[in-house]
Amino acid sequence: MTKHQLPSVETRLYINGEWVEGSKEKIPVTNPATGDVLTEIHQGAEAETEAAIAAAKKAFPTWSELPVTERAAYMNKLADLIEEDTNRLATIMTLEQGKPLTQAAGEIKSNVENLRWNAAQAQRVFGEIIPSPPTNQWQVRKQPVGVVGAITPWNFPSNMIIRKIAPGIAVGCTIVLKPAKETPLSALALMELFEKAEFPAGVVNIVLGDAKPIGKVLSESEDVAKITFTGSTNVGKILNQQASDSLKKVSLELGGHAPYIIFPDADLELAVDTLITTKFRNNGQVCVSPNRIFVHQDVKEEVTHLLVEKIQEVTVGDGMDDPTTGPLINQAGLDKVVAQLKDATEKGAKVLFGGQQLTEGEYQNGFFFQPTVLDEVTTDMDIYYEETFGPVIPLITFEDEDEVIKAANDTEFGLASYFFANNIQTIDKVSRGLDYGMVGVNDTAISNSATPFGGMKHSGFGRENGIYGVEEYVEVKFVNIRTAK
Repeated sequence: MTKHQLPSVETRLYINGEWVEGSKEKIPVTNPATGDVLTEIHQGAEAETEAAIAAAKKAFPTWSELPVTERAAYMNKLADLIEEDTNRLATIMTLEQGKPLTQAAGEIKSNVENLRWNAAQAQRVFGEIIPSPPTNQWQVRKQPVGVVGAITPWNFPSNMIIRKIAPGIAVGCTIVLKPAKETPLSALALMELFEKAEFPAGVVNIVLGDAKPIGKVLSESEDVAKITFTGSTNVGKILNQQASDSLKKVSLELGGHAPYIIFPDADLELAVDTLITTKFRNNGQVCVSPNRIFVHQDVKEEVTHLLVEKIQEVTVGDGMDDPTTGPLINQAGLDKVVAQLKDATEKGAKVLFGGQQLTEGEYQNGFFFQPTVLDEVTTDMDIYYEETFGPVIPLITFEDEDEVIKAANDTEFGLASYFFANNIQTIDKVSRGLDYGMVGVNDTAISNSATPFGGMKHSGFGRENGIYGVEEYVEVKFVNIRTAK
């Protein structure tokens, strides 16, 4: 195939084990690197969502009663199919989302790990026998919540789906998936493999279309027992409100504004190298991306020098060419970066590197922006409090631990945080003091299948991954059995 040819992939909705056309007008899917229309996809709305919920409800009793080892066998078969199809899935993702091929392939491989981990973990969702009077037996049983509505974002258009579906189906739930409008093809490609793995009809369904009506039906339906959503804080609040009347379980992984703190005793080479790798993963379009870089005044000059030197090695281009980083997802994403930089520079911030949209030659039809280092950032600038979701490193100088902990916590968000230090007292104090659901110390690898992922404050509630993620999909039932007179 040529560099920008889309592999064969379905464009219809998948409901009750069948591919169906949507009742709404098709919409195009566009490559953010080139502006090319890749294909058009079908669109549904309320009726299709209701049909998917009905299919999932019908499938639930049989699926939930399957021995857990049989559900695990389906999941492991799916994992094998995904692993075999890595190249096609990664190409589809890069074409519709823009991230470099290596990163896309890495995301697909994380799906395989996640499926296998959850397939195994579901076999360890234990109940309890609680010490009781001799006349009774007190049991604690765990059982699946039921039908789950899963709404996923565009920045990790494959892994966010598997992270939500895998623990749910592992414990016996059935799923109605609503993927992001920007990246539906990655979701559809996964549905093809669910079908190929011969999952029973109705266990996993996908509805494409406008998010508002679909989200409203899912969150208000009495037949949906749980909503799991990753996306903006504003949309998460709406879904939570809509879900309140039916009192369903809700898990929300929302916005972030991660601090990244470099203390004077840190390994500065490691801190800077890790910052660049983490910041330019997916072009900064990650809810756990470092957004406010606090550097101690004693090492500020050295860190700045290293940063400006190393950022020049970051390459920008079409994800199919596998650069360091690709385009932003769309014009709105690009406009936000431009607006934040304009605001910051007008208020005194200094651009040390980059700072411009890329528009010439191979960049002319895409949403590209230079890797950027911004110094002298202060609290009166939008970038200090607003999540950027782009390739900008804003530098902030600090003097002591208490000051930087307070500054790092000065945000409505509480998802991820990072700091680099070697002093054990500093590590203990700062890791306890940061009001975030996740803290990376001398490392930024905070997303793993076995470890809990989630935030505090306006970053939402609930956890994905690990045993805590699986527990989000079960109800706890107490059974009191009288065994004697």
